[in-house]
Amino acid sequence: MSTDQKPRRFALGKGLESLLPSKPVAIAAAAEPVESSGKPLEIALDLIDRNPYQTRTTFDEAKLAELAASIAVSGVVQPIVVRPGSDGRFTLITGERRLLASKLAGKATIPSILREVSNVQAMEMTIVENLQRADLNPIEQAHAYSRLSNEFHMTQEQMAVRTGQGRAMIANYLRLLRLPASLQKQVETGELSFGHAKCLLALESEEAMISAAQKISALHLSVRMTENYVQGLLYPEAKAKPEKQAPPVDPNVREAQDHLRRTLGLKVTIDDRNGKGKVIIEYSGVEDFDAILTALGTAAA
Repeated sequence: MSTDQKPRRFALGKGLESLLPSKPVAIAAAAEPVESSGKPLEIALDLIDRNPYQTRTTFDEAKLAELAASIAVSGVVQPIVVRPGSDGRFTLITGERRLLASKLAGKATIPSILREVSNVQAMEMTIVENLQRADLNPIEQAHAYSRLSNEFHMTQEQMAVRTGQGRAMIANYLRLLRLPASLQKQVETGELSFGHAKCLLALESEEAMISAAQKISALHLSVRMTENYVQGLLYPEAKAKPEKQAPPVDPNVREAQDHLRRTLGLKVTIDDRNGKGKVIIEYSGVEDFDAILTALGTAAA
């Protein structure tokens, strides 16, 4: 199956340091005295517990092995971030790939920056760090945005500011969670592209989505072909009517119409008559309507 172009990602306006206290905090419960100079500390790997708020669900084993090989030769270039735990232990905040790769490389310690943060801050920092990574799959990103919304009560506008992603794209990611579980799995593994998944969301039932996805896979449909196929499912009567000679459509109007369809994942029709006309956006639920408002920049902040 051909894959749709990946959503454009933007650099963050604010890095993780904006979420962290500027001064490190010494922890009396650490196994060894902790300096308060802000310099990385070498902490034993077996004293660091994994992050309970980790959003990532999959790690590329081959890339992890490559990172381990690099660490075995050159060490860890960028320190991980941890916070104090209990009984002299530490809990990871960011840098899980480096932690796992260091263990694979047989390292005993890892350079770490110590920060004193709350559970809420740690969870938020973890999610934001994950969203900065370009290799997160769309479903992982969708779940990360969902957690920011549900657990931190962030609006899409606030999420856009924190992650550098557009509000319309965030709305599209969140809509992916409406897919049946089997199709979400296909998006996770790359069997179904982000663009194909957006097309399927225009269908009303899970059965229709699954059936259409099977057709897409069997026929290796492109995203553009999938758009046409889904529209045919939604409006079969249009095919049943005798074909009439369609009036010529301005290529610029057609391009704008297709762009809106891909952006919103909804049926969009532009009726243009010599520079005047109307734009018709069809939606099948409240979430679709919210996505339209978000794209237009009118959703409540």
